[in-house]
Amino acid sequence: MLHRAAATLKPAAKQKLWEAIIRAFIFPGQGSQSVGMGRGLAEASPVARAVFQEVDEALGQNLSKLMWEGPEDVLTLTENAQPAIMAVSIAALRVLETEGGIRLADKAAYVAGHSLGEYTALAAAGALELAQTAKLLRLRGSAMQAAVPVGEGAMAALLGLGFEAVAEIAAEASQGGQVCAAANDNAPGQVVVSGHVEAVARAMALAKTRGARHSVLLPVSAPFHCALMAPAAEAMAAALADAQVRAPFVPLVANVTAAPVTDPAGIRRLLVEQVTGTVRWRESVLAMAELGVSTFVELGGKVLGPMVRRITPDARMLTAADMAGVEALAKEL
Repeated sequence: MLHRAAATLKPAAKQKLWEAIIRAFIFPGQGSQSVGMGRGLAEASPVARAVFQEVDEALGQNLSKLMWEGPEDVLTLTENAQPAIMAVSIAALRVLETEGGIRLADKAAYVAGHSLGEYTALAAAGALELAQTAKLLRLRGSAMQAAVPVGEGAMAALLGLGFEAVAEIAAEASQGGQVCAAANDNAPGQVVVSGHVEAVARAMALAKTRGARHSVLLPVSAPFHCALMAPAAEAMAAALADAQVRAPFVPLVANVTAAPVTDPAGIRRLLVEQVTGTVRWRESVLAMAELGVSTFVELGGKVLGPMVRRITPDARMLTAADMAGVEALAKEL
């Protein structure tokens, strides 16, 4: 491994080796929120504070106060959690760039994000402005929550089965006009289904007969990434049509294609498809590895790291979710 070899090299040779490493910066999705998120960054850095202030102003809401003080049930609401998670990731990046002297455009070959993290990745790579990203995620969260009445949808993780097996189970569970789909292909043996409550329950029962190690309902407020999100996809199509989207500094590896994209029109289309489509995270990580990525850098959370390690055990994984993490990452990069 390159990073192991670097330990034995002289400083000049080590620098050349690190410069040759191909990195991807990746950004977490919903579920990584918690009360207190980002507070340490804001207390330690005026650069981070400026990010949270800009997001607050864009939303016309004191989201940072909610992030730092709760209550947790309000922070967990999709319309709040999505911009909050994005804000922490961008704050970490801005501190890394401004105070650590590490520019994403110089250090990353690709960016990617899990579900809402795709918007964060685009903001990080200069395709979207921060305020615009916050507004898009507020709309996305509200539209996704409104698409299905509370109690009618569910999501469940089917553990121990591959994606193809889960896709077959979801198809069998979709009976009587009810929807069930493979929503998140997170890692080997970790696939999430989404749809109507009854259909998801059928999928969990089928998974038990097909050798699943375990199935668990997820604590989510809506069935994301399935056909039931069609109204939200329509809302995002309208919003993105008016949004300014630039070509990112580095390619985005998109959730729904697991392939790089830089064209603004293509990015808009894929962001709309993402609302109802499968998050192909396992394939995305494999695609980046095949493109030469040997180091993954997660900013704003520590949830994607375990997935990456399961998908590509030989890859190097770096994370930074707080000030200590950012400082350590600056030294590594």
